[in-house]
Amino acid sequence: MTTDSPSTRRKATGGAAKKSGPTVADAKKWDSETHLGLVRRARRMNRALATAFPHVYCELDFTNPLELTVATILSAQSTDKRVNLTTPALFIKYRTAQDYAQADRAELEELIRPTGFYRNKANSLIRLGQELVERFDGEVPRTIEDLVTLPGVGRKTANVVLGNAFDVPGITVDTHFGRLVRRWRWTAEEDPVKVEHAVGELIERSEWTLLSHRVIFHGRRVCHARKPACGVCVLAKDCPSFGLGPTDPLIAAPLVKGPETEHLLALAGL
Repeated sequence: MTTDSPSTRRKATGGAAKKSGPTVADAKKWDSETHLGLVRRARRMNRALATAFPHVYCELDFTNPLELTVATILSAQSTDKRVNLTTPALFIKYRTAQDYAQADRAELEELIRPTGFYRNKANSLIRLGQELVERFDGEVPRTIEDLVTLPGVGRKTANVVLGNAFDVPGITVDTHFGRLVRRWRWTAEEDPVKVEHAVGELIERSEWTLLSHRVIFHGRRVCHARKPACGVCVLAKDCPSFGLGPTDPLIAAPLVKGPETEHLLALAGL
């Protein structure tokens, strides 16, 4: 005996099942949310994201702090996928800070050309190597205060390195992270540093690095900029922006991307 899938059964009974959850009209209730209520909601959403994405990680390939620092610098105005295609050859040729400090500029530029803005990035990498050799004995420093003094390293890169190479909690505010936390009304700030501090006040410090990965994963896979998959989102009941995308689960389901798709749809009851 065969059994129909949930989606098949819904179609056979006259369309998609209605998803229990908030409606667009519910958005008014968020206007009166207290700070304590926001803290509780943010932490509840983080727990839901942990269920949705139990195995999050930095999507840049690296084996040591220097490689991660270099990869993160290259990721500016590029994609992790393109950087990961570029770095294997780069990391074979340049293994130490001294290697970057003494790099032939033309050769380095050619290796990193696919990531875009390769002249500026090559300049940053050469100066990075020189600074590491002169000031830190060739090692990547372990504090944000030192990291942000290095060429090509801002707070975003510093937090990526701290959280993923040194296990020091940090909040990484990239395009996805900033877009989502504003969509969730965790903060209205646009400046990445202000976003970092605002979110840091809501979420336990021990969760900062994992939260960063979870939010970025969610932004790439479910909560898209133009058409979020609201109907299959694990955050629907706590999201002030529920309804920006299709709320019908069967219409929303095809919008989900990535290797976690089956798991995410199962959580939505599909």
